[in-house]
Amino acid sequence: MLTEGRLDLFTAKTAVSVIRYCKEEVIALIDSVNAGKDPESIIGIGKGIPIVHTIEDILHLKPNALLIGIAPPGGMLPAEWRKHIADALRNGLHIISGLHCHLNEDREFHQLATEHHVKIWDIRKPSEDIPLGSGKAKNTKTLRILTVGSDCNIGKMVTSLEITNAARNRGINARFVATGQTGIMIDGSGIAVDHVISDFISGAAEKLVLDRAQYPLLSIEGQGTIVHPAYSGVTLGLLHGSAPQGLILCHQPARKTLRHFNDFSILPLSYLIDLYEKLAQPVFPCRVLGISLNCFGMADRDALQEIQKIERETKLPATDPIKFGVGKFMDSVLSLLP
Repeated sequence: MLTEGRLDLFTAKTAVSVIRYCKEEVIALIDSVNAGKDPESIIGIGKGIPIVHTIEDILHLKPNALLIGIAPPGGMLPAEWRKHIADALRNGLHIISGLHCHLNEDREFHQLATEHHVKIWDIRKPSEDIPLGSGKAKNTKTLRILTVGSDCNIGKMVTSLEITNAARNRGINARFVATGQTGIMIDGSGIAVDHVISDFISGAAEKLVLDRAQYPLLSIEGQGTIVHPAYSGVTLGLLHGSAPQGLILCHQPARKTLRHFNDFSILPLSYLIDLYEKLAQPVFPCRVLGISLNCFGMADRDALQEIQKIERETKLPATDPIKFGVGKFMDSVLSLLP
């Protein structure tokens, strides 16, 4: 995976999540700034995965693909990364990219891929069969749980994955529904809804539900936040298109302003709970079932104190899925099963 100079929990969230859920597939990280270090000392996971300077350093390990490990605002390719990608193509590696810019449409990369008989997978490129939303998801019998947030890049995908795993551990045939590039890389299917034309976002969410309606429980990955000046549209489209019966609100206690948008404060959870429920109601009423907290960087004792505080304030179960699991949510979630 390529993380060149950007290996941290949030900027390299794609790489971090793939390590967390698909570690056995990761041979190495390419990052000359952090070469020689152990990923665990930087992002808290990935112990033993080597960090190297270049593609050439790990060719002896026989890699078959280079995965672009970042999800920057706007989703564009850093100019200094082009050499790494070109080197990977010349050495016969496929490219897996979740960027908004489609690398397969880049003349140099496309030519190199053709010459060396490899593929470039642009994960965010949507299919052409996405319909307009029509409200059909609410007529399915499957239980639909959607994660929403107080901000973007705050743990919605992780929470959805952990709920899926917890449900399976209880004998429920649950399915994670990927709506972003990283989730698609982990699950192998889905639609990156933030790259869908705005009129069709709810239709994309609806299609994801209808295509998986045979599962008793769908844990649907949320995107953005309803109050974000840039990303609110995709959040509302997911909310209306998937017609969830339950929501899990994700929040990072240490974050006071929207990420990359410091003029906008994180709003109180009570306000957001009320707002999400009211916006959902005209299409399909639902309620917030719990609060998922991202307490990265906090000691467990401090995280537990924050969890207790949030539970007192919201009267809802709260937890950090990575530190303490999602068991607190599961009784509420499973009580909604038909």
